[in-house]
Amino acid sequence: MEKLKNYIHGQWVEGTGNGIPLYNAVTGEQVAVSDTEGLNFEQALDYGRTVGYKNLSSMTFYDRGEMLKKVALYLLERKKKYYELSYKTGATHVDSWVDIEGGFGTFFTYSGLAKRMLPNTPFWVDGDTQKISANGTHLGTHILTPSEGVSIQINAYNFPVWGMLEKLSTSLLAGVPSIVKPSPFGSYLTNAVFQDMIESGVLPEGAVQLICGEPGNILDYVQDGDSVLFTGSAHTGRKLKSLPSIAGNAVRFNMEADSLNCSILGLEAKPGTPEFDLFIKEVRNEMTTKAGQKCTAIRRIIVPEHLIGDVQNALSKALDQTKIGNPLSRETRMGSLVGRQQYEEVLRKVNLLKSETELVYDGKHELVDANYENGAFMSPKLFLNDKPFEKNISHDVEAFGPVSTLMPYKDAEEAAALAKRGKGSLVGSIVSHDENFIAETSWKMASQHGRIFVLNRDNAKESTGHGSPLPTLMHGGPGRAGGGEEMGGLSGLHFFLQKTAIQGSPDVLKAITKIYQQGAEKRFSDKHPFQKYFEEVEVGDSLETAGRTVTEADIVNFSNVSWDHFYAHTDATSLTGTIFDKTVAHGYFILSAAAGLFVSGKKGPVIANYGLEDCSFFKPVYAGDTITVYLTAKEKINRGVKGRNIPSGVVKWLVEVVNQRDEVVCVATILTLVAKQSPFIDLNVKNVQKILNGLTESTPALWGKMSPQQMIEHLEQAVLVSFGEPEAEQCFTPEEHLEKWQDSLYNHRAMPKEFTAPFLPQNGSLPELTHKNLEAAKQSFVDNLKKFVIYYKENPQAEHMNYVFGKLNKEMWELMHRKHFTHHFQQFGLI
Repeated sequence: MEKLKNYIHGQWVEGTGNGIPLYNAVTGEQVAVSDTEGLNFEQALDYGRTVGYKNLSSMTFYDRGEMLKKVALYLLERKKKYYELSYKTGATHVDSWVDIEGGFGTFFTYSGLAKRMLPNTPFWVDGDTQKISANGTHLGTHILTPSEGVSIQINAYNFPVWGMLEKLSTSLLAGVPSIVKPSPFGSYLTNAVFQDMIESGVLPEGAVQLICGEPGNILDYVQDGDSVLFTGSAHTGRKLKSLPSIAGNAVRFNMEADSLNCSILGLEAKPGTPEFDLFIKEVRNEMTTKAGQKCTAIRRIIVPEHLIGDVQNALSKALDQTKIGNPLSRETRMGSLVGRQQYEEVLRKVNLLKSETELVYDGKHELVDANYENGAFMSPKLFLNDKPFEKNISHDVEAFGPVSTLMPYKDAEEAAALAKRGKGSLVGSIVSHDENFIAETSWKMASQHGRIFVLNRDNAKESTGHGSPLPTLMHGGPGRAGGGEEMGGLSGLHFFLQKTAIQGSPDVLKAITKIYQQGAEKRFSDKHPFQKYFEEVEVGDSLETAGRTVTEADIVNFSNVSWDHFYAHTDATSLTGTIFDKTVAHGYFILSAAAGLFVSGKKGPVIANYGLEDCSFFKPVYAGDTITVYLTAKEKINRGVKGRNIPSGVVKWLVEVVNQRDEVVCVATILTLVAKQSPFIDLNVKNVQKILNGLTESTPALWGKMSPQQMIEHLEQAVLVSFGEPEAEQCFTPEEHLEKWQDSLYNHRAMPKEFTAPFLPQNGSLPELTHKNLEAAKQSFVDNLKKFVIYYKENPQAEHMNYVFGKLNKEMWELMHRKHFTHHFQQFGLI
């Protein structure tokens, strides 16, 4: 039987013991053995702290985000084999989708957040700069850096893929190396995904390690800077948290434990209402998805006392329709528990619940293509607690399977009180269309819940469901639920980061944070900042504008154009008792006039105004005042660009407007999209001629079989086709791939060296030469390039077919030629 290998200190290592046999939850057949005996855990931790930390922490947040995306794409291409293994854990296709592709989706989400919101630096500036001295020569701010240690991540058996990836998404993005310790049950699926993560070659050495089996004494070796993330029972979590190595070494500990989550049906949601039907469907889904093996599943069904019978009947009928059995059968809607050991544990909890509450539904015991003897199947079980304020077992015992308990309530006060008797839950839901009931219940129960999910007819179509933690929202809960927090968008990174206050002069803070601070030295140059590409802009680049004297006509005209006739701008007789001496210029006029002073009218790399932040007006500007603007590059944010957008980054510019007395009247931050410098040559004919001067008959090709003249004639043919002489007869790229290929013209990725043009002869031969020699070919090529430029000036809307990219317009042809020329000029070492 295959023994699952562990991945520690950069190597796949097999345990030396007998290990734990792992079984197919559906058939009972042995699948694998997990074994960690003989592993050097101390060495694994040290490897992570040294090699892993050095490699990850030196990367920027932006690059780590790109890393997550590449890993997720690599795994997505191989998802079929993960599903085949997931069925062996008892999971249906839908269960597996949530686990597998839900895990990949978490990586994609955090990649997107990083590329939109995090800096292209290994640290992250947190919050605004604080002025902590009278004259602003001493400032303070905070930076976040990766905690110098390794993260041990102990996951539960119910989500072998998502459980690993949701923790790794934040730790890897934060720059902290991790050791993944899945539950042995289902670890063969975790192992398969992890193997592909390593084989992708995307993750730096030491970033991740894997222990498939018992954790042994690994927690004995944790130290300051390390962290432990635990998902599992509250009892085990509390035990780990109190270990001397954790409690005594200030090791960060995050626990996400089991919880007795509830769902509350609104008082008004009687049978026949959309909310009643939604409630039944949601409870059934939460009882049967993953066979109830979800830390977010509904364990307590809180219902108005006059609707208990209706809910019991409707829910029983809905559960009757849920076919249980082999996940590979199309009929199956609920699979098995993960194994016989878990089955026995759930059965023990069911018997405890029976001691105080009534089992009112035990399900149909028919199975699809499976049997109870071999598999770990359990029918859904519904209990009734008729006195939930007296019988406490429903609030104390969680059966981690398809088991839930009905309980009645009288009013919103009682509903919230029952919800809180779970002593801390990951999620509670309210299904109601009564906004007053929802509001009163939700804020009263919020203190004992990590998430409150409200469902009704208005959001049902797009709802993600009671039991679905989302990457952008916090997953965790107080009290019994462990008191931990995971995900929650960028907040989920804070657990892995050290927050440090930084104090110093404006120039010192600028040097440390790479963000311009007011009062720091400005850099002036003859080149307008808006004429610089993203790579050329440096924080501190500045422009001082000419002055502009504001007139009465300016104020009147702006009032008429904007329709802003606020009295302070238009009625001098109404200013008594105000802060104004006379009619005042509109604040937005001052900002607009400032833009008029600092923008560069000439076309350049600045693509568009992207936004406005932190705009403040400090002093009134009256007719006769003269304003001057200081524009300074404040911060640069790298940016991932998709589709047919120009590769660009965001530059934040500090705008400081002063009057003739050098008093600051307005400060704002504007955001611009600034194009990145293209790595491809432009279509300037003189430039192309200059490059071609270096090409001779004896110039060797660095790759491929073309001679210099064949290359030039090949380029000339592409230019001729681009203005229809001759018109390409067909496109060789399938229609369904054309959009992707056309999008690729806009990015800055070079054409692949090994690409074979589909219109060339399939036998590998090259077209016959048409010009008498290389010089004649070069001259003809340049002449036709001139014709191309003139043609599209005269016919800007023209489109012509390309053999690979389909029908292209002027912009696309220019982009194609730039890439194509660069590709072949590099082929012969000309650029």
